[in-house]
Amino acid sequence: MKIETKKFGEINGETVTKYTLINQHETKISLITLGATWQDFSVKETDGRHQLLVNFDNLEDYIKTPYYLCKAVGRVAGRIAGAQFSIAGKDYHIENNEKDYALHGGSHGFSFINWSAESRVDEKQASVIFKHYIKSSDDQYPGNLEATIIYTLTENNRVTVTFLGKSDQTTLFNPTLHAYFNVTDSQHDLRKQWLKINSSKRLELNTNKIPTGNFLPVKGSNYDFQQKENLQDVLDKLKKDQSIIELDDIFLVTPNSQEPVAEIGDSADKRRIKIYSQRNAVVVFTTNPLDPEREKQHDFNALAIECQTLPDAIHHQNFGDIILPAGKTAVYNIAYQYEH
Repeated sequence: MKIETKKFGEINGETVTKYTLINQHETKISLITLGATWQDFSVKETDGRHQLLVNFDNLEDYIKTPYYLCKAVGRVAGRIAGAQFSIAGKDYHIENNEKDYALHGGSHGFSFINWSAESRVDEKQASVIFKHYIKSSDDQYPGNLEATIIYTLTENNRVTVTFLGKSDQTTLFNPTLHAYFNVTDSQHDLRKQWLKINSSKRLELNTNKIPTGNFLPVKGSNYDFQQKENLQDVLDKLKKDQSIIELDDIFLVTPNSQEPVAEIGDSADKRRIKIYSQRNAVVVFTTNPLDPEREKQHDFNALAIECQTLPDAIHHQNFGDIILPAGKTAVYNIAYQYEH
């Protein structure tokens, strides 16, 4: 295992550093301090190196993108209805950074922080540890939060992302990684990429993508990914049957560290990524972060997969507990196992 470090750019006078972790198979992941972003996930193949993430090669695009491209998201991923919530009878109002709700921790959330970082390496794995002390006055959530995000690459091509949070007041904590994948040869579109989700139910959403609280069975619908489904075929069916132009949906899964909650792969069966999560939701979203004109035509090349507790859980008792008690440390892991 080895780690390489170099400057990736600057933001607000601060250096943005890029860390590259490489194992004995020459599988490589790169991370940048802005947004604790997963910038590269590439593997060595007989015909050269192949990229698995949809990514940018420069800092400016990561600053400008509205898509949270492969960035850490928090304190709370997803939408919070009304940008308000109550804990123990006390009401809190946070930034409504999209319409009348809060999205992905607000405009001062994890994705916009230039994190401090350090690296560690031994014979079996390499890690980068990102840390930041987030003041309540920074993001309007209760409590000052000690946040840590650890990326680890092992020799067997597994990437694990660990989120840790500890607050001096009871607060909310539901972080995730907004990873965008395309594992096909050209990464041009989704015509040769499939998706499988170990889920029999998805959340019903209103027109603002806020959960209604109801769950819908996926069986017999265009949202049934219990067996692997070609993504472009699903998108074509949605557009034809329901005039829906994208996937932007939330699936209920059973937390499991031994069986994947989701898998993606290419139709040629060259590459597959199994995703493991300790929480009960998988959010999927299709877009084209690299080409605004193709995006306008709903011509997508990227699939975002976010593992988290069900969004807006603070307003739904049966969605899961995202309350972080004062002085307690929450620890969540997401693992990505590459296979070929």
